[in-house]
Amino acid sequence: MAQAYTAEKGSGTAGTPPSESRVRSLLERWRGDRGIWRRGVLLALCAVLVAFLMILHAQIPNRIGNLGSLTETFLPWLGLFVPLLLAGALVRRSATALIALLLPLIVWLNLFGDLLTGKSAAVGGDLTLATHNVNAGNPDPAGTARDVAASGAEVIALQELPAGQVAAYEKALAETYRYHAVEGTVGLWSKYPLSGAAPVDIRLGWTRAMRVTVTAPGGKVAVYVAHLPSVRVKVNAGFTANQRDNSADALGEAIARERLDRVALLGDLNGTMNDRSLNAVTSQMRSTQGAAGDGFGFSWPASFPMARIDQIMVRGMEPVSSWTLPRTDSDHLPIAARLSL
Repeated sequence: MAQAYTAEKGSGTAGTPPSESRVRSLLERWRGDRGIWRRGVLLALCAVLVAFLMILHAQIPNRIGNLGSLTETFLPWLGLFVPLLLAGALVRRSATALIALLLPLIVWLNLFGDLLTGKSAAVGGDLTLATHNVNAGNPDPAGTARDVAASGAEVIALQELPAGQVAAYEKALAETYRYHAVEGTVGLWSKYPLSGAAPVDIRLGWTRAMRVTVTAPGGKVAVYVAHLPSVRVKVNAGFTANQRDNSADALGEAIARERLDRVALLGDLNGTMNDRSLNAVTSQMRSTQGAAGDGFGFSWPASFPMARIDQIMVRGMEPVSSWTLPRTDSDHLPIAARLSL
């Protein structure tokens, strides 16, 4: 009775699971279909185009609306075309499209495959850093400060601090962090002594970056806190990022002049590690997320993170782990990293 029931349900062979029978039936139909190589040429061309966009992203010019930087900001998301094109290839029963899809899949895995494996260590490290763009319009600065402090970080950098709310952050963090320094709209709170706090000129006309020395138990660390100018995507102007790019160049020059061996950069850079326009910074520092994170670590927007524009980058130190923190009342997610000095 059991065998008769299986056959009646469409397995095709007594005792053969229905799913296996369906796959076998599908392959039989494809084997006798002479059009599987002729159909889906357009899908195949789209797959090749996506692959070349990823391979040659650095060659996309920025002269027209900073199109290259815009593509690089959301570069990992080009991988979404693979399952979409796969679905189209299956519907069209196109062997040509299926084979062509191997190209963008291989390219994407080559670019981002290492981010799919966990590199964050559960133990180890000497110093934990955290950074957060708290949002100037944050309705609960004290609660946000406590949320970030709950990470256990010894050093916290905050950006987008309105002058009228600095006192609220100072009060909320005073019990845990004995030392702090604020320059313009950025600040640093630390459990360890700070010295030499000073603004960093990033060519804006007002202060959105600073440098301070943290004297940690493992030695001195030069910490830079920065909030680079925002970028916008406009129909008539494209990706407007020129002001950010100029500030990134100035920040990179300041870091290049740094005399201490151990350097950390924390902040909202309004750009990803893939964005060529941040090369002045990214070429001389390591991303903690890329070196010791789990996944992409997207931090913005907090409601549906699509890009890692908040960064913790280091030089002269070894990242041990990197992670995003729970959402606060900001439109960014806080991020943290554990370092070995």
